[in-house]
Amino acid sequence: ERAGTTKTALYRRWSSKAELVHEAAFPIAPTALAAPAGDVAADVRAMLAATRDVFTSPVVRAALPGLIADMGADPELNIRVMARFTDLFAAVRSRLVEAVHCREVPADVDPDRLIELIGGATMMRMLLVPEGDLDDGWVDQTTAILVRGVAL
Repeated sequence: ERAGTTKTALYRRWSSKAELVHEAAFPIAPTALAAPAGDVAADVRAMLAATRDVFTSPVVRAALPGLIADMGADPELNIRVMARFTDLFAAVRSRLVEAVHCREVPADVDPDRLIELIGGATMMRMLLVPEGDLDDGWVDQTTAILVRGVAL
């Protein structure tokens, strides 16, 4: 009512409340590799920083827990929401294929695992320290772990 519209009008555009929330939280699909830096560490850092910036916005912080629950309960919703990230995920895959070709990373590095690790690390940090900032130090440390691993 405060928005000056009706539920019927909203559901003509969005098939569910979760889709409306997703579009409000992510009005445009994030892009972290519009201009790859050309070195894997810098590219991973850019991906982490972009993910951090998106996930830590006040709107996304408020919406994410409910959206994750809705997506887990509704496989079709999950497919529709994740489809908005197709171009970003394709850019990550393409960048890693290029990095393998240039011998910057081993051939067995799976781009999908990198995508999962970047998103997962960001969300886990938000769960563990809900009011904490994910500053550049966090991005740098997480980048180092992802790029170099933890073993000596």
